[in-house]
Amino acid sequence: MSKIRVRFAPSPTGYLHIGGVRTALFNWLYARHHKGVFILRIEDTDRSRSTEASIAAIVNGMKWLGLDWDEGPYRQTDRLDLYRSQAARLLDQKMAYLCYCSPEELEQRRKEALSKGQISKYDGRCRKLKTPPPDRLPAIRFKAPQDGQTIVEDLVKGQVVFESNQLDDLILLRADGLPTYNFAVVVDDTDMKITHVIRGDDHLNNTPRQIQIYRALGFTPPQFAHLPMILGPDKTRLSKRHGATSVEAYREIGYLPDAMVNYLARLGWSHGDEEVFSLQELIEKFSLEPVGKSAAVFNPEKLLWLNAYYIKSADPDRIGNLLGEHLKMKYGEGFVRPEERSRLSQVAVALKERAKTLVEMAEMAACYFVEPAKMEIDPEAKAKFLTAQTLPILIKLRQAIAQAPSLDQGGLEPTFKDILTKEGIKMNQLAQPLRVALTGKTYSPGIYDVLTLMGKEKVLAHLDRASQEIQQASSCDA
Repeated sequence: MSKIRVRFAPSPTGYLHIGGVRTALFNWLYARHHKGVFILRIEDTDRSRSTEASIAAIVNGMKWLGLDWDEGPYRQTDRLDLYRSQAARLLDQKMAYLCYCSPEELEQRRKEALSKGQISKYDGRCRKLKTPPPDRLPAIRFKAPQDGQTIVEDLVKGQVVFESNQLDDLILLRADGLPTYNFAVVVDDTDMKITHVIRGDDHLNNTPRQIQIYRALGFTPPQFAHLPMILGPDKTRLSKRHGATSVEAYREIGYLPDAMVNYLARLGWSHGDEEVFSLQELIEKFSLEPVGKSAAVFNPEKLLWLNAYYIKSADPDRIGNLLGEHLKMKYGEGFVRPEERSRLSQVAVALKERAKTLVEMAEMAACYFVEPAKMEIDPEAKAKFLTAQTLPILIKLRQAIAQAPSLDQGGLEPTFKDILTKEGIKMNQLAQPLRVALTGKTYSPGIYDVLTLMGKEKVLAHLDRASQEIQQASSCDA
């Protein structure tokens, strides 16, 4: 077998969709498993919809996921001369012809055919046109075979047979000189020596048309593998109504690329009952044989579970850096002061058992870095635990913490026990007001961990702020 060469060829007309990412991932894994070549090609000939911002989103999303490419990114708009020369070759060989039908005429005929219950296909009237209309630029159409069958030997779907009389004469080059998708992709895949086209099964109906063009140009078609589409939990096509559908959105809401890659690899592919795979394991085990023929259902809960797993398993320095990025995104530049950055890893390790996303972690971590006067306190927690009744306890806690040699459990536990005995209260009655004063919430890591991570200076500042607010509220009530 010749060296495996595959490609991911997105159109830059919007965000990088989950379905596109799954396609890119399967191509990438296939290339890496076979020590082949993975190519990134940007199909940007739709000038009305293609944008530089979308191209940047595709490139950045691929880099974030770790799907590196060996060649590219190529852009179709840089290759227009190649498409035009190949179209001219088909014209010279009488395998294509000039078509002068206007878009308006074609649309009218399409509507008429549909109204009569007929197949909407070009009627071939320009095939034998002898007198071209004046002052009208022609498109170039492919002269498709009218008889027989076109058979697709698909590596996922199996053999799929298309009747040639159901396929029409496709436009190869529009009147403005730009290629259509079906023509450009054949020219590109041939020029780039693509051996396997792995793509979504929404392209299956394009495949017989492309095979015909390959053969007309004298090229051997690559092998095809059409992946099942991805459905939402309600078994309809995955869309925005199901929640986030772009890579960038998942990145922004705090998902790790490891979780995304692991989850998407399992959408339509399996290896026994295994659910968790490292990237290297995926490369070693991936093949097209286990890819299913039926649609895959996107399960947000399973993705969230995997994300929590990878957060828990992450290296402390890495998760600390990611936490810093999300604190910056959520709260702005300078939220974490330079002298506090060394604590990011410690805070992340303390929170990673509780956080399912990095956004959740950032929200829980904010109290360790925010200026006490600016910390938001949950109103219900404040009303329940920061009261005139708990103020004496908070004042005694502040005195004990100020005098403590260290804020870990060993340094504070004897003092806390003394307060509990003298006040005749349980640990929860001490810990919860303290927790709310320090974090603004009723949940957190263990209270000694919170104290240690926060540091004495900030702990005292939070307690002072809480005491002042209780006193102000009490004076207002009086």
